[in-house]
Amino acid sequence: MTIELHVEGMSCQHCVAAVTNAIREHDAAAQVQVDLATGRVITESAQPVDALKAAIVEAGYTVKSVG
Repeated sequence: MTIELHVEGMSCQHCVAAVTNAIREHDAAAQVQVDLATGRVITESAQPVDALKAAIVEAGYTVKSVG
């Protein structure tokens, strides 16, 4: 399932890696694309959206919307 999230608080490649790793901790097979400029995160994952959002929040970022 394709999931699109808007994540606030990302400002560098370390942030991109942190968000990617947070998602992959819940779904090792997840495909993750992060657009740092827009804060858009698109992932292909079988995990529930709420689980992925919680993982990103736990990593220190804010999930503002789901598209």
